[in-house]
Amino acid sequence: MSASKETEQKIQQLQLMEQSMQQFLVQKQGFQTRLAEIESALAELKNSETAFKIVGNIMVSSKKQDIEKDLNEQKEKAELRIKMLEKQEDKIKERAEKLQKEVLDEMKGKD
Repeated sequence: MSASKETEQKIQQLQLMEQSMQQFLVQKQGFQTRLAEIESALAELKNSETAFKIVGNIMVSSKKQDIEKDLNEQKEKAELRIKMLEKQEDKIKERAEKLQKEVLDEMKGKD
């Protein structure tokens, strides 16, 4: 039993989609890790009277409000990136499921 060229192309597309999903997962995990670090830093900042910021290879004293503002901006960006990656993931999942169904139907039709 050999698959048609069209079916083979669909299988290749499915493989590419799987690779894309893996890349999205790695990126999303990176942003989730960064988000956890930011949330931890914000929590520590609330319990601290003095604040420092790392600039290059040194740590400098900074205003607590400035650091908090910067961390909140970073948090927003990370959350947006995660949402964007999740939307892209969902779109690819939908396309992959549809394509997988087509391939399975074609292969069942060959039996």
